Amino acid sequence: MKTSDFSYELPPERIAQTPIEPRDHSRLLVLHRADGSVEHRRFFEIEEFLRPGDVMVLNQSRVIPARLFGQKEGGGAKIELLLLNRMGDGMWEALARPGKRLRKGSVIEIDPPGKTERMVAEIREKAENGTVVVRLSDESLIESLGVVPLPPYIHSAVSDPERYQTVYARTRGSVAAPTAGLHFTPELLSTIRAKGVETLFVTLHVGLGSFRPVKTEDPTEHSIHREYCEVSPEVAHRLNAARREGRRVVAVGTTAVRSIEKAAGSDGVVEPFLGWNDLYILPGYRFRVADAMVTNFHLPQSTLLMLVSAFAGRELILKAYEEAIRKDYRFYSFGDAMLIL
Repeated sequence: MKTSDFSYELPPERIAQTPIEPRDHSRLLVLHRADGSVEHRRFFEIEEFLRPGDVMVLNQSRVIPARLFGQKEGGGAKIELLLLNRMGDGMWEALARPGKRLRKGSVIEIDPPGKTERMVAEIREKAENGTVVVRLSDESLIESLGVVPLPPYIHSAVSDPERYQTVYARTRGSVAAPTAGLHFTPELLSTIRAKGVETLFVTLHVGLGSFRPVKTEDPTEHSIHREYCEVSPEVAHRLNAARREGRRVVAVGTTAVRSIEKAAGSDGVVEPFLGWNDLYILPGYRFRVADAMVTNFHLPQSTLLMLVSAFAGRELILKAYEEAIRKDYRFYSFGDAMLIL
């Protein structure tokens, strides 16, 4: 298995720059693993493929305005910080650009034009993986001083920042949206629940692990970055009940998949989990909890494409991607969705 095995050619115009309105009118490619067949639908029709008794697991993490702009103390070089993981007591793991200009003890003044508040960030550590540890003087100002970070392939700002949040986002902490959930509306969730589908919520704060590119030709040599994750005792109990009763578990997004799979033991029993999730799913992985998956279309040679390939088979996934490109589907964060059954 090589990283290049997960390549495909995507015309640039297929990268979605803006979200579809309303949310649930995006397209939905339904992939049936049993026979490899594909259906082309709209996302609001997803409920037709769900059964009474199914359990749908969604990631309730909320994106924070994690991009901070400032300059080195005393009017020095401009610095951009991307907050990744909160470590407690004002300490954050972050990416700094340009990082070469920073040393341990460097102080960055965060005072964007037009803002009356001001915050400083002190570099406490520099790690070998390119990240830094910063201490913020007042992390309560992140909401007012920061900017919601959009992926680099989206070239314009979103008119409504809430459009880059799921409608059920509750727990602040992600630096990127769990994008498979962006297609749901409150009305669609109500329709799904009325059908007898149970909805459960986990938390995985999307960080560097979900979008850091794989740069090694052997994907097993790639080191995935850990991300904070919570699976509550109640959710663990409900998932175990569903498994005992033979009911399907439908995970919405790769983050929900990684959350419930991390919490599951080798026997498939889900235990409450609170901590750092570094689960790296490659082809050959045996899924213990997830029976079906809702997901967007992912970047070539990414850990996310490898995860869905582990779930449905590399050849079948790449064939479905080819079909989606032929049918003019929209790709990546603001793009269309896939339901893998």
